[in-house]
Amino acid sequence: MPAASVPFWFAQALTADNTPPLPPLQGEVSADVCIVGGGFTGLWTAILCQQARPDWRVIVLEKSRCGAGASGRNGGCMLTWSTKYLSLRQWFGDSEARRLVAASEQAVQDIAQFCHTHQIDAELRLGGAVYAASQPAQIGRLDGVLAALDQMGANRWQRLSNADTQALTGSAQMQHGAWTDAAGSLQPGKLVRGLLRVARQLGVQVYEHSAMHRLQEGDEVMVCTATGRVRARQAVLALNADMARQFPALANSVLLVSSDMVVTAPRPELMAQLGLDRGQAVCDLRTFVHYWRSTPDGRLMLGKGGNRIAFANRMHGYFDQPSAYQDALGATLAQLFPALADTPLDSSWTGASDRSATGLPFFGRLPGYRRVLYGMGYSGNGVVQCRLGGELLCALLLGEDNAWTRSGLAQGPLAQFPPEPWRWPGAMLVRQAIRRVEAAEDQQRRPGWLASRLASLASMAGKAD
Repeated sequence: MPAASVPFWFAQALTADNTPPLPPLQGEVSADVCIVGGGFTGLWTAILCQQARPDWRVIVLEKSRCGAGASGRNGGCMLTWSTKYLSLRQWFGDSEARRLVAASEQAVQDIAQFCHTHQIDAELRLGGAVYAASQPAQIGRLDGVLAALDQMGANRWQRLSNADTQALTGSAQMQHGAWTDAAGSLQPGKLVRGLLRVARQLGVQVYEHSAMHRLQEGDEVMVCTATGRVRARQAVLALNADMARQFPALANSVLLVSSDMVVTAPRPELMAQLGLDRGQAVCDLRTFVHYWRSTPDGRLMLGKGGNRIAFANRMHGYFDQPSAYQDALGATLAQLFPALADTPLDSSWTGASDRSATGLPFFGRLPGYRRVLYGMGYSGNGVVQCRLGGELLCALLLGEDNAWTRSGLAQGPLAQFPPEPWRWPGAMLVRQAIRRVEAAEDQQRRPGWLASRLASLASMAGKAD
């Protein structure tokens, strides 16, 4: 087994940050709000809450270093809910679906403005996003959602000719694309470390290497670590993939899957030649999507979701290892970008994504608790949506009555996966069917009937529109 490694983005961020680890919690402290988890959701919630209530004492506990989990190792693609409009409408109705699409598009600008205001060098580039077909069977998969967006008068996507599709994706293999300006890319590790700096400047107290060992609730919430405890009026659990493992009431609400990524050595001149130097995020239209973007120093990052699925949502060691699929990703990269075939891969890594049964995140009060909130289920699209999660959780903490606290997103999980021991073998059966279907489509063959039927179950479990 390969040795555990620090994910590439996070390693870069720590080098740029150049600050020592924050000390762990020692002894007992009191707070108005205790937030467990120092990633995007936890830090956005802390910042927005502290800005709204400067008189409150807000504490963040992080089990490792802020950004070492999913927030610091994702692909860094800033994508919105616009392509999820049909799912949003199905679950929440047309009015709320339109509001959430608009809120997600606004959040892209809000993150950019926040970074500008607070001088966070997150390598943020608003180059938009391109979704396109990487083989003929994918053509038309955006038609339904783009038509629905057109009908509601809020479609920021533009259809592209095949020539423009190839120019914006950097690959001659791509066709029938669509582009939106409401998107972009960033260095996620640098963003989360920047959020940490701003949170502390606002007065948020952050303790690293302070994993939660016990959670109790009486007249107040008590969060215990190995060396201390926090007594708080309210608490927020922003644990991402760890939530389902630690709290059985949420165990069937998500499926823990891997997202595997590789990044090349710098080739800035080639990125410019390929047209990938604007910071646009690119996705194909597979169920297990390929996604890519460049970096400002001329690297290309390529990722793919759905390679591994964890039994009982356990945080297996492979989620913290170099990717076991590096060779396959390298082959895909060379196929999509022949000019990069001889460019070495500098690094690979893996992250855990908590895939919800709806494909959408959900928030609420932890079952059995009155003063403990949580957010989870970002399903691989957390860079922008975690900002919105922070807004929603902040509104709940403040006791507000607004669109966020009334949203269906704030009502907990709306659908469930089967329990174990049936969930994992069922998910693996569907995964293998999807792989067979996509392999056939790549070879421009008709997939088998049974594989197609099994693969279609992914749509029933909240597959991206």
